[in-house]
Order: sequence, then C-alpha cells, then structure tokens
Amino acid sequence: MQHIRYINASYYPSWRIYRGQIPSSMDLDHITHVFYAFLRLATQPIQLIDTALASGLVQDDGNVFHLDAKADLEYPADGVNGCLHAFKALRRQRYPHLKLLVSVGGGSGSKPFKEVANRVDRRVRLGQTLREFVDRFELNGVDLDWEHPSSPAEGRDYVLLLEELRRNLPAPQYMLTTALPVGEWCLKHINVAKVAEHVDFLNMMCYDFAGPWTELSGHQSQLYAPSSPHNAFSKRSGHGAVQYLRARGVLSRKIVLGVPVYGRSFLGVDGVGQRFSGHAGEGGTYEFSELPLSDAQEFVDEELGAAGSVGKESGFVSYDTPDTVRLKAQYVKVNDLGGLFYWTAVADATGPRSLVHAGYQVLNGV
Repeated sequence: MQHIRYINASYYPSWRIYRGQIPSSMDLDHITHVFYAFLRLATQPIQLIDTALASGLVQDDGNVFHLDAKADLEYPADGVNGCLHAFKALRRQRYPHLKLLVSVGGGSGSKPFKEVANRVDRRVRLGQTLREFVDRFELNGVDLDWEHPSSPAEGRDYVLLLEELRRNLPAPQYMLTTALPVGEWCLKHINVAKVAEHVDFLNMMCYDFAGPWTELSGHQSQLYAPSSPHNAFSKRSGHGAVQYLRARGVLSRKIVLGVPVYGRSFLGVDGVGQRFSGHAGEGGTYEFSELPLSDAQEFVDEELGAAGSVGKESGFVSYDTPDTVRLKAQYVKVNDLGGLFYWTAVADATGPRSLVHAGYQVLNGV
C-alpha cells in the first residue's frame, strides 16, 4: 500500500467471529487501521481467564480483562486460534501497512471508567496494564471508548486518564485515540483541546442521530443538518461536530469522521420528521450488506450528505451509501481532517457497493 495521508479505519467487534466474520472478511487492502473491540475494565476481584495477562485475582479497579477470551485467544480464525492472533498473523503475512489498536470500554462497557479515572493509582494501573497488553500482542496502541463522561468532574478525569495513558504509550512509538459521541450534551463536559493534546485522533461517532429513542424519524448520519431541523436530534451532523471541535482549538488533522455500516429502521413512514410505528431488523438495524431491502427504492440527498431507502412494507431506512461516503471523504480532504472510520467493515457490501472502498478511493486518490 502506498503512503497514506488519510486514515480509512474500521472497528472489529470480536463477537462477530461467531457469525463467521473472521478478521480477513474485512477489506484489509483498503483499511489502514483496525480498532479491536473490546477490552473491559475490572470493577471487582475476578479470576482472569487469560492468566498470562495477570495471575490470580484482580485486587482493585484499573485492570483490564477480555470481553470474550475465547474469541480473542481460542476460537479458530484465519488459520490460527483467536482473533487477536489472527490480526497479528495477517499483518505479518499480507498487510504490513495495517495499524492495530485495542479499544477499551464500548457502549455497554463504559460504566467502570468513572471509578477508574477518578483515582491516580487506578489510572496508573490501567496505563501500565494496557502497555503490557499492547506489547504482548504486538499492537500499535489503544483506543479509549468511554461513552461518555457525563459531568464536569468526569470530563476532567477523562483528560487525566488520557494523559496517563499517553505517558505509558509515548508517541510516535505508540498510538492513542479516543471515540466520542457527537452532541454538546456530551462534549460540553470535556475540554476537547486538552484531549487533542494527548491523542493522535478523535474518532467522532457521527451516527445514531435518530433511532427508536427519538420521537420522529430522521437521518441517522447526515453530514449537514437541514436549514430547518424538525427536532433537536436532526440538528446534529458530522459538519457540526467538526465546527464544534475546531472552534475549541482541536487541530483538523486529529478529527476522524465515523460512518455507520448499518441502517436504522423506521416503520410506517416514508421519510424524515414523521412519527413512526416501530422498527424492524436486529434491534432496529440492518447491516449495510442487506440494503436496500427488496421492496425499497434507494435515494441520496446530496445537499445533506444523507441517504436511505423507502418501501411500502419496510418503511424508511436511514443509512450511508457509496455516494454519501464519497461526499464525506471529499469533505475530509477539503477540510484536511484525519480521515474516516467505519462501524463496522464486517457488515460492508462487496464490489461497487463497498463503503470502505468508496472512502478509500476518494481519500487516497485511487
């Protein structure tokens, strides 16, 4: 792979191995960085399955454990045992360009951060443990996915935790990134300029702007907000996140825009701003490789940088297409951002429908 100016990254959720989505199922020819999800934080004494990482009982917060040790270390994948070993082998054998980072926390694993981050000894222990983990598996660094600091005190501790992690993972030998939601409801508690001082990239989760939790249907990952938003959720956008961060001193090159590789379902409606009757799919979502559904007509709104499909039975499904990913990649280049990331490339389509390939082509001029 030629020299890469913009990253085109993807998260890899370890549990997808049980669906047959092994590490090599992702388009690693066009992915520059993989964020391996997830490690979890210990909140009480537990017996670790992976005794090579730590022996006996964890005595206090600040240690990490595998979300799924079987998936990480034992389940057959790409000719070896365990997804972590698979990625290591793939990089050695076929993808020397690939940067591998382990992601800590996640949406369902963020609760312990509050207790770990507010004590110096726990922050130190976590930094040391993560450095040991990264070195053991020959990784390039750590992605901190705390969703999300919800008070000024937690925002302060979040910055202190990143400072400690960077101390243990010095640049440029190691990478340190962090994932953040889009919206002032979260970002207002965080000194994002201080965060940017410690990390290589801020992975902005520019998706889930609408879903089962919202009163009205909407675009879940629009690049631009409409001139007349139908509710507070529809005011959110990738561009809005970039503006917010830049206005607070974050360098553009550290901002990475997130792209969902799934669609959000709204039944009983044919567009945005409508009261929907329910949702379909798995938890209200469809993998992008399944879309558009058989009865649906796909559309692209180039003004908003949003897309989706509408069908009589399937209702409105909001998702990105290769066209919108190309728009977002061009936005990255025009604004000199860090690149794009995807949650998650295992759900991508192949051939001309591939979102990952569309982003890579525009970002890197091929």
